[in-house]
Amino acid sequence: MARRIKRQLKNEMNVVPYIDVMLVLLIIFMITAPMINPAQIELPQIGKSSTAPAAPLEVIIKADNSLALRDRAQTSTESFVTHQQLVDAVKRKQSQNADQPVVIAADKSVRYEEVIKVMDILQQHQVQKIGLLAQPK
Repeated sequence: MARRIKRQLKNEMNVVPYIDVMLVLLIIFMITAPMINPAQIELPQIGKSSTAPAAPLEVIIKADNSLALRDRAQTSTESFVTHQQLVDAVKRKQSQNADQPVVIAADKSVRYEEVIKVMDILQQHQVQKIGLLAQPK
């Protein structure tokens, strides 16, 4: 009687060939990595600007929603203005210097809606370079 040996099927993956391939790749990378020269990057060079950037016009929105304007280039004093006076002053400054930035500094108790309203008024009158001023922590 010939006895047959029944082989059972294994339902697991044989990972030994994968480990062999990974070890061969590791050895190849370890040998070739020191031979590769890192690329030298040549960055573009620029000359110094002949003019200093313009000091920004600061639009201040107080807690009571009143507006003030401060020209940092001339004085550090605030002058209280209405919405129309604000637009006129900013347009006058930007007609002298087209790159004149405008920053809005609002009290943190001011509603966000008031800040957006001031930005919208300035943008409707084609005021360029509007930003928000924030205090770092």
